[in-house]
Amino acid sequence: MSGYTIGVDFGTLSGRAVVVRVSDGEEVGAAVHEYAHGVIERTLPATGERLRPDWALQDPADYVEVLRTAVPQAVAAAGIDPADVIGIATDFTACTVLPTLADGTPLSALDTFKARPHAYAKLWKHHAAQPQADRINELAHRRGEPWIDRYGGKISSEWQFAKALQLLEEDPEVYARTERWIEAADWIIWQLCGQETRNACTAGYKGIYQDGTYPARGFLAELNPGFADFADTRLAHPISALGERAGGLTAEAAQWTGLPEGIAVAVGNVDAHVTSPAARAVAPGQMLLVMGTSTCHVMNSSERAAVPGICGVVDGGILAGLYGYEAGQSGVGDIFGWFVDNGVPPYVHDEARAAGVSVHDLLSRQAGEQPVGGHGLVALDWQSGNRSVLVDHHLSGLIAGLTLATRPFEIYKALIEATAFGTRKIVETFEAAGVPVTEFVAAGGLKRNPLVMQIYADVLRRPISVASSEQAPALGSAIHAAVAAGAYPDVATAAEAMGRVEKDVWQPNPADAAVYDRLYAEYALLHDYFGRGENKVLHRLRSIRDEAFRPETGRSEAPAAGGVGEVESAIREGGE
Repeated sequence: MSGYTIGVDFGTLSGRAVVVRVSDGEEVGAAVHEYAHGVIERTLPATGERLRPDWALQDPADYVEVLRTAVPQAVAAAGIDPADVIGIATDFTACTVLPTLADGTPLSALDTFKARPHAYAKLWKHHAAQPQADRINELAHRRGEPWIDRYGGKISSEWQFAKALQLLEEDPEVYARTERWIEAADWIIWQLCGQETRNACTAGYKGIYQDGTYPARGFLAELNPGFADFADTRLAHPISALGERAGGLTAEAAQWTGLPEGIAVAVGNVDAHVTSPAARAVAPGQMLLVMGTSTCHVMNSSERAAVPGICGVVDGGILAGLYGYEAGQSGVGDIFGWFVDNGVPPYVHDEARAAGVSVHDLLSRQAGEQPVGGHGLVALDWQSGNRSVLVDHHLSGLIAGLTLATRPFEIYKALIEATAFGTRKIVETFEAAGVPVTEFVAAGGLKRNPLVMQIYADVLRRPISVASSEQAPALGSAIHAAVAAGAYPDVATAAEAMGRVEKDVWQPNPADAAVYDRLYAEYALLHDYFGRGENKVLHRLRSIRDEAFRPETGRSEAPAAGGVGEVESAIREGGE
């Protein structure tokens, strides 16, 4: 089988393109392009306006630059004739969603709205719509909406409806101008083939699309009368299956990429879900851990069950003919990076520099030399909130057991362990709901850290296989492009030919696993105490912080009633 396909993986900070040989999945060329604006979290570039806490935006123009830059560079690096490329496919972080005109023009590209934060793409880790998510969940349970159990009992502030409701309520003018509300995963396909499509993955997991329909007008109207027609007017579109051909590459996109006009453009997809075929993790019970800034846990099953706190179960959400499950942790690598950037003293950076290694590598080596449990710490991995199984982005992190003798590498290790405990909590929730997990496969950047992988194997008490590709999402997209181009009849067949995995690379150490059982028991106690409502101190602290940044709040004002003293009293009493 001859020819090549290209997979383009749009991540949090950059986009990467990979050229893949269709016959065997060999990656022959790659290139990365960093987004010029990165993640817009503090100030809006157009105005310098300070953004409120929990905002995370992006400029869609950065995505197009990936097509203009990384794709031709990857083809050049591969040394192939562009005429031999038969298809292209993309994947995206999700839910990353943006408002556009009817022709797909982002509202942030209009001079009228360049200064309006709500006109930009809201990145997956935009968590400022938590109040709207809370209202959606409360109303869904009160009305007995049948779809809420498909999402573990809660939809997330990261998803389409919560973010759109926030847009309506905080900037009605931008909402009124929004003619299409679309996942970036689908928007970039629109730019490539010139026509709008909606993929089954993002529609099902992030858009509350179940059994052929979105939430009813009556439900949306009860949230806000102006929201009643949201799904009908801004979302509604035929849903395309994964691996289908969305269309042919337009002349304009061909000019951007240097690829032949008319080649197959596959339907859009999500970075985690598209990785499954790249890692040959498509059979029921194979849980794929896509471990990077966050972690997504995706798995197929032949059965549909209600699993508390998951991100969703979708028919055909990963592979046609199976139910795809998704869970996740909204902070993993981001947590380790936060600690290195903000919590590690200068002498550690100096030591790493002298040794010629990164601070992460130095801390990992030091932590690996300490016996399990030797730091006397346990942490909660909620610095970016909790995606599964609590689905609450107003939670925050915690480290218990600190003393004046605690060293940086010990905190680093405790944070790694906390993320592994979070994964174990997810796995136990799946299995308690009757959805067995039979195998673990890891992909993403963190698979390269031996300390991380060994801790996960010990905490889970299971072997962990590893996806061979260093660019597994892009490889997964290239696999879908091969199917869209007609090189393979379906994604499962293409995965067998083009996917690659190293089996059972990491094995649990029984003695260390026994210690981790004890530490996990402490984690579970803290998880439920702070996360399930027994003590809402983390929510109160978040509320105090948010009040400090409200425009109407002056820093010189006296504390309002119910301020610090009352909070301290409530903390001592352990009540709400």
